[in-house]
Amino acid sequence: MTIHRVKKRMRRLLTGLVIGTAAFSTTTAFATTSTIEGILKSGELKFCFEAGYVPFEMTSKDGRFIGFDIDLAKHMAHSIDVKFVPVNTAWDGIIPALQTGKCDFIGGMTVTPKRNLKVSFADAYMQIGQTVLLSPKLAGKIHSYRDLNDAKYTVTTQMGTTGAQAAKKYLSKAKVDLYDTSADAVL
Repeated sequence: MTIHRVKKRMRRLLTGLVIGTAAFSTTTAFATTSTIEGILKSGELKFCFEAGYVPFEMTSKDGRFIGFDIDLAKHMAHSIDVKFVPVNTAWDGIIPALQTGKCDFIGGMTVTPKRNLKVSFADAYMQIGQTVLLSPKLAGKIHSYRDLNDAKYTVTTQMGTTGAQAAKKYLSKAKVDLYDTSADAVL
């Protein structure tokens, strides 16, 4: 296969990602269906993410952005011969950053009806659920998330996430503390 055909296929793939939609999955969100033309014209693919979403988006010990979504975005940029531009963004500002053109797409976002009204989602590339991290002190005491639905427990999560929605919905008796970042919620 020639380089020209590979690039043409990748452009089609990226165009498909731009105009596709998905439901209930980790996916990629794009600003508009004309985004691909802007990316090709500018020669840059600007990727917004929050570098606290391990293992998808994180910062290495030497300060580089790494993770599955970072690698995927780099590959997309390389496949259409444009520069990859990482844009680390606070989670609560990630959709506004996309809407105002600070980035061309965002990664690691679960589709929700509310978010789907604001951005266009691509087809899902991964199915993700919710996970509970427990203190070692609770080993053997907690066997299901349902066991945490008790006023004696405090559950921490990042505000504005589907994890926060799940905690409020399924752990209504527990105290739910919201934090700006997932790293803060874990600490």
